[in-house]
Amino acid sequence: MKHMTRLTLSLAGALLMAAPALAQTKWNLPAAYPTDNFHTENLNAFSKDVADATGGKLQITVHANASLFKAPEIKRAVQTGQAQAGEVLMSLHENEDPLYGLDVVPFLATSFDQSKKLWDVQRPAIEKKLSGQGLMLLFAVPWPPQGIFAKKDINTVEDLKGVKWRAYNVGTSRIAEIVGAQPVTVQAAELPQALATGVVTTFMTSGATGYDAKVWESLTHFYDAQAWIPKNMTFINKAAFDALDKPVQEALLKAAKTAEERGWKLAQEKTKWYLEQLAKNGMKVQPPGPELKAGLLKVGEQLTADWLKKAGADGQAIVDGYKKAGM
Repeated sequence: MKHMTRLTLSLAGALLMAAPALAQTKWNLPAAYPTDNFHTENLNAFSKDVADATGGKLQITVHANASLFKAPEIKRAVQTGQAQAGEVLMSLHENEDPLYGLDVVPFLATSFDQSKKLWDVQRPAIEKKLSGQGLMLLFAVPWPPQGIFAKKDINTVEDLKGVKWRAYNVGTSRIAEIVGAQPVTVQAAELPQALATGVVTTFMTSGATGYDAKVWESLTHFYDAQAWIPKNMTFINKAAFDALDKPVQEALLKAAKTAEERGWKLAQEKTKWYLEQLAKNGMKVQPPGPELKAGLLKVGEQLTADWLKKAGADGQAIVDGYKKAGM
């Protein structure tokens, strides 16, 4: 009997000790960019804010640089519950729905103010789309404006004919098609290797991705075309969110709002710094010349028409709403 009492007390003690652990929820958040990229830094700050606000009840581990899932796999992994949260480049999923690719329509929104107005109009449609897939949007953060990296002078769009062009979404693949370049699909985590081996020689991306990939080791020029401002979106599995206590849910949403505000500020602060680093490492950083700019604008018109045709009435309504908001 005494033995049974000791056993009961022992089990009761073990359960009491385990209680805090049982109350703690651990989430994984796969991301596609390096640890020192400002998007990942913002995610880590978001994770800390959530842990602090919930007293450690919700712990989110950020897995950077596509270490848990490759970029194109992240959204599906969160949908199927293999991860509870994730961050991806929104336009990566334009093939699934054109609405994901609105922010990479060239020259539609080229300043951060314009990009924010576009996001405010676009957001409800993205939330609705994700909701239908068992996902919940938390926040979106922009990249710096997009320009052209090359290893030679690019004076006109004709100079892009035949180059090995990095494509990472529908829009960049379509640009290659229009200008006669050779598209090669390469995600950000694979870019340094692709550059080192000559798999790609030219591409459009932000100064941030160029800096992350140390492009100056392979390329010489950056044309600051400011063609578009893409965004990363961070989202969660809705069932995982619903399983949280109400106070934890509220803390998570509050931290997400803070992360979005911080992320937009970081993107603007870092834009100039990235270009300075490219120049510091020997790259020729310059705006596109008149002929190149005119050619890019023409390509942009074609891509806008393509996008509106695919997106239909829903897409047109969002663009109209954006223009009405004072682009």
